[in-house]
Amino acid sequence: MDAKKTLTFDRLCELDGSCSTVALILDDGTMFSGWSFGAERDTVGEVVFNTAMTGYPESLTDPSYAGQILVSTYPLIGNYGVPDTGMDDNGLPLFMESGRIHVKALVVADYSEAYSHWNAKESLATWLKRENIPAITGIDTRRLTKVLREHGVMMGRVVVQRSPSSLDQNHADYGAVNWVEQVSCKDVTTYKPCHPMVHGNNTTKRVVLVDCGVKANIIRCLIRRGIEVVRVPWDYDFNTLEYDGLFLANGPGDPERCGVTVEHIRTFLNNENVRPCMGICLGNQLLARAAGAKTYKLKYGHRSHNQPVQRVGTTQCFITSQNHGYAVDDQTLPADWEPLFVNMNDGSNEGIRHHSKPWMSAQFHPEACSGPVDTEFLFDEFVNMLK
Repeated sequence: MDAKKTLTFDRLCELDGSCSTVALILDDGTMFSGWSFGAERDTVGEVVFNTAMTGYPESLTDPSYAGQILVSTYPLIGNYGVPDTGMDDNGLPLFMESGRIHVKALVVADYSEAYSHWNAKESLATWLKRENIPAITGIDTRRLTKVLREHGVMMGRVVVQRSPSSLDQNHADYGAVNWVEQVSCKDVTTYKPCHPMVHGNNTTKRVVLVDCGVKANIIRCLIRRGIEVVRVPWDYDFNTLEYDGLFLANGPGDPERCGVTVEHIRTFLNNENVRPCMGICLGNQLLARAAGAKTYKLKYGHRSHNQPVQRVGTTQCFITSQNHGYAVDDQTLPADWEPLFVNMNDGSNEGIRHHSKPWMSAQFHPEACSGPVDTEFLFDEFVNMLK
């Protein structure tokens, strides 16, 4: 144990009055030991890594991380604390992507108990404990990430070693759970635009947003552009509503678990009344499946702020923020659909579009909070199609 980690450990003991050691045990038997700085309880989840240098408040509250143990490859986490976790007048979180933390646990190399930022209200440890989320520091995250890159993401257990674990050794696979159902809203909610955009028929355009685990900044990006957003649960039959466009949100897990949503989208695509549609992340996969394409699981996913993406048919390349473990199989797209973006690292699909109808999607996050905002123009393209 080096001096730096000893100091961190002693400091945590001083602050918390406890010196709990915690183990992260992967499904292949690999074990990593560290110290607790979050809630002291056992948990289980799919272990994934994110290479972003900033944005841990946004990542922790991103519903797309539901069911997962998040490993940060950037070594120093917690140094700028946590901002206000309250809600604004629209009922959207002030500085987060949802109203609560969705990860099952957080794993970092070095937790900074001292924080400094103009917007900070509390420490990361205080927030994690209040939300009952386990967290481990002192882990060799470089070694852990190498294991996940070579083997692929796998299930893991967080075990507080001060007491026997109550976790089932044969826990369910991440892909066997419908995580979208767990994070989607339960009721229909309408968000009024910040500055209503009056169109040719003197009415504000209304967009139905299918909530599969939507990030709050997606809703902000729409209402800032004068759009009224009607947020509906993942399995709601939105085809019974009156609206001008359809938006398919991000969310966690395997798109195959969202068969009900796919059928509703297919009904939309077959409707004689053609209306614009845009999807983000899981929304890209659901739109592709509704069109007739297939999806598959990536070895270790794309979770970072620096994924290079090229717009197909152009020389334009964008740096994007991403968080997904599944992808669309380009080779299975029907003849009237084509790839819109491609990942420059591995050649995987990053969006699709219809040849003639106003339907498109992006696998990355153009709302990008936290992350680069190079591709927020896609919201403008979608809004322009509504006119």
